[in-house]
Amino acid sequence: MGALSHIRVLDLSRILAGPWASQMLGDLGADVIKVENPAGGDDTRRWGPPYMPDEQGKATEEAAYYLCANRNKRSICIDMKSSQGQVQLRELAAECDVVIENFKVGGAAQYGLDYQSLAAANPGLVYCSITGFGQTGPLASRPGYDFLVQAMGGLMSVTGERDGEPGAGPQKVGVALTDIMTGLYAVIGIQAALADRERSGLGQHVDLALLDVTAATLANQATNYLVGGMNPTRLGNAHPNIVPYQSFVASDGHLIVAVGNDSQFRRYVGVLGAPELADDPRFTSNSQRVANRDALVPVLQAKMLERGKDEWIAVLEQAGVPAGPINSVADVFAEPQIQARGMQVNVPHALNPDLQLAGNPIKLSRTPVEYRRAPPQLGEHTEELL
Repeated sequence: MGALSHIRVLDLSRILAGPWASQMLGDLGADVIKVENPAGGDDTRRWGPPYMPDEQGKATEEAAYYLCANRNKRSICIDMKSSQGQVQLRELAAECDVVIENFKVGGAAQYGLDYQSLAAANPGLVYCSITGFGQTGPLASRPGYDFLVQAMGGLMSVTGERDGEPGAGPQKVGVALTDIMTGLYAVIGIQAALADRERSGLGQHVDLALLDVTAATLANQATNYLVGGMNPTRLGNAHPNIVPYQSFVASDGHLIVAVGNDSQFRRYVGVLGAPELADDPRFTSNSQRVANRDALVPVLQAKMLERGKDEWIAVLEQAGVPAGPINSVADVFAEPQIQARGMQVNVPHALNPDLQLAGNPIKLSRTPVEYRRAPPQLGEHTEELL
């Protein structure tokens, strides 16, 4: 039995941040009811190709994008614009512990599905709103999207090749990371509110904004500015606070070297055949290496061209210097470590019993994650739930 098997979630969200949060709660055992518009459902159902193939290999109408965020849920079709649909949703909310929604600010209120309306009938309700900019502030009424907020939140300003390098310019992260992180913060906020309810008996409103999350997850880059007065810039695959901690070009491709301390640096340059660099006063400590990055890195890069990437990884690992390949997604799921950790799972679908999905990384010793349901077809559980 899952850790959250006593929790029921009414999921009014769509796209990614909200569904990612509700999928996480479902993976942990919660009963998640995904509410969808009868006219097409969640937008991501159509965000393809690729689409899941059926048993005969023919493409279905289930987009891979939709499948990534909607397992362990039941789908119900309700027209929330109709008075009947609004009554049905309020009845469902009265029997739920959690509601997740990502309407524009004020959007749920026009259907009588806002926190104040639902909490009046269910005071223990934990109600999570996910928006681009939050429920308050001068931008609250604006719609927000991951790409837009990666730009506005500073993430793109520190992502991409440094000025002067080929292809220099701000870049978005290769996945919708702001949406994903907002979904995870939502789960944390929801579980904190549920824990408080155990003492108070009362629920509360959890207000999540993509922009807030992006600012928070700038992490050391934020404090580099707030504490150190340094406005971070793009460094490509290099690190603003650690050197050398970046990608290098070997004779046959790229790899990464992640030197985390001075003793690792000494071992690293020893393997390179340049042990004198560890005693050079410009490079003896990490602070000095950061200050003299432009003098050190070209010397290291010239040495790295002397061998192939696999050979470097082998000798650096033997010397206790963190190094590794830059894997493609296909490489990742062929990696024995990923396979051993159960990060590729079979979640049988009604149209494809061999549906493969990325697994949940949380490993609980007593109440492990279970993959109980494949991502549902549109309205698959409407009759069952009503």
